[in-house]
Amino acid sequence: MRILVSNDDGYFSPGIALLAERLASLGDVTVVAPERDRSGASNSLTLDRPLSVRRAANGFFFVNGTPTDCVHLAVTGLLDFQPDVVVSGVNLGANMGDDTIYSGTVAAATEGFLLGIPSLAVSLASKEGRHVESAVDVAQALVERLRRAPLGQPVLLNVNVPDVPAAERGPMEITRLGRRHKAEPVVKMRTPRGEQAFWIGPAGGAADAGPGTDFHAVASGRVSVTPLQIDLTFHAQCAPVREWLDR
Repeated sequence: MRILVSNDDGYFSPGIALLAERLASLGDVTVVAPERDRSGASNSLTLDRPLSVRRAANGFFFVNGTPTDCVHLAVTGLLDFQPDVVVSGVNLGANMGDDTIYSGTVAAATEGFLLGIPSLAVSLASKEGRHVESAVDVAQALVERLRRAPLGQPVLLNVNVPDVPAAERGPMEITRLGRRHKAEPVVKMRTPRGEQAFWIGPAGGAADAGPGTDFHAVASGRVSVTPLQIDLTFHAQCAPVREWLDR
């Protein structure tokens, strides 16, 4: 099995190193990741300049671009083979609900999915990262399951793991995305030159976090597994908008 690993925290992240080490027991692992933290980069491609790819002492490739750039380059020219699976992570911090729109972790997996490869985005639902190995266990189990029982079509799975020891972790649960409240206000500041500057405010709390959502599963100590799709069409509004245009 040929496994492509990426992330949005950067090639130096301890989460990606542990993930690559463990997945090596299942096949040939290649790591192509950003040269620096690109959290929040979403699905952006770098089109205004050429990209460079370098190789670190541990064999990881790192790119001066986005997570999407990394997977796109790897699949469309950098590697001389097509991966059997793309695994993005392990991200420090949850990617649930509306987070998936902005997440570079999810974006790397999405690019693999768009290129026809089964892909996983794996996040630890905590910035502290106390039990990264627990999320790695889940990623390893899912890749092993894909190897043993392929789904027969590309799949994009967004996986969020509670930051608890593996022995305290609940089972996997298929979930839907919840929803957050609107973001907190921007944080205003002054630069040393007296210019006003702004930090983007933190994400809001969960507004839709009931049973069946990713928020509820993780809060209950279970692993959230959400199948994602890329079709943004609001099908229920096609007829009303058609009638509106015909008026």
